[in-house]
Amino acid sequence: MLREPSKVEQRYDAVIAVIRDGLAVSEVAEKVGVSRQSLYRWMARYEQEGLEGLAERSHRPAHVPHQMRAELEARVLELRRLHPGWGPIRLQHQLGRESAGGGVPSHMAIYRALVRHGLIEARGTRKRLPAYKRWERGRPMELWQMDVVGGLLISDGTEAKILTGIDDHSRYCVCAGVMARATGRAVCAHFVAALETHGVPEEVLTDNGKVFTGRFSLRPIEVLFDKICRENGIAHRLTAPASPTTTGKIERFHRTLRTEFFSAGSLFPSLEAAQAALDAFVVEYNTLRPHRAIAMAVPAERFATRTATTAPELALDRSAFDTDRSGDDWVSRVVSANGTISVSNQVFSVGKHRAGSVVDVRVTEGLLEAWCGAELLKTVLRSSKGVVRKKRAERQPTRKNR
Repeated sequence: MLREPSKVEQRYDAVIAVIRDGLAVSEVAEKVGVSRQSLYRWMARYEQEGLEGLAERSHRPAHVPHQMRAELEARVLELRRLHPGWGPIRLQHQLGRESAGGGVPSHMAIYRALVRHGLIEARGTRKRLPAYKRWERGRPMELWQMDVVGGLLISDGTEAKILTGIDDHSRYCVCAGVMARATGRAVCAHFVAALETHGVPEEVLTDNGKVFTGRFSLRPIEVLFDKICRENGIAHRLTAPASPTTTGKIERFHRTLRTEFFSAGSLFPSLEAAQAALDAFVVEYNTLRPHRAIAMAVPAERFATRTATTAPELALDRSAFDTDRSGDDWVSRVVSANGTISVSNQVFSVGKHRAGSVVDVRVTEGLLEAWCGAELLKTVLRSSKGVVRKKRAERQPTRKNR
């Protein structure tokens, strides 16, 4: 039975053919199928080490310039175990902050190290649909994105809700309020608190939830959230139905909440304890956590520029929240193009400059009072004829005249 000679035997035969038989190196190299340089190396190794020098050797390079140093790889693994939610880019940023002299590995090198040690699952990137378009407002306080998220568990079995708000330009969390149920008044309480803390934005973007708007109800009404926006000159923008990517920034914040806040702790003993823990998380998110979408800057750094770029902030009007205008003695009217409204078959003017806006009218036994927020526009004597019909505005103004 014929046996194929091993590599060591083939190399030995080639070396002997040159040394003992006196054949030319080029002739033997061509016969064996290697270069002349390889044959010369075999001959040198045979002279120095004998037959053992012809054995197969590792082709691994003695030095790899781009290989991560052992101490850096150990630090990467330590940071990943301490912060399971940190990805390669976040880890690279942290190494850059710790290393004053440079030498920070690439995020792909960090990714490969995490895969080697089983700290991250190798997976393909998600396909981005061509219809998705990234957009961002040019300065802070121009637009807030707001939404309600669930999943916060209390020890008594309650699944609490959170009203969240993100400044579109800076990704600064302006609102994170815990509530047992997402009712209109509970949502607006946190909304008003955020307005008092950070000021009044120019616009607010929400979905079409009933706590935010009643424009698409069977009978369109003005809910409390819409009224607060109207009386403070905030343009309330709504997303198109079934379009969650429009509020992509607040949805991405919800993903961070679920992975790093909800899953990190056990059941909270009370709503107050949950709010305290959430406040601490928001402080870290705003002041310590670099954000990839804003070039790894901290949201608080971008949000702080509002003092130099925005107009003077207006005082918050809380009258819609503090005063209940849903009783039988209150009605809402849209100001006509000539600046008039009609109540109880009685027409009176509130000014052409308010055309298209919504005003609240208090109906008493002998008077009609027209209010816009906390401002009393006009008081007229009520005629004895006509019945006041409870009617809500069907059209909302885009922005209140300031």
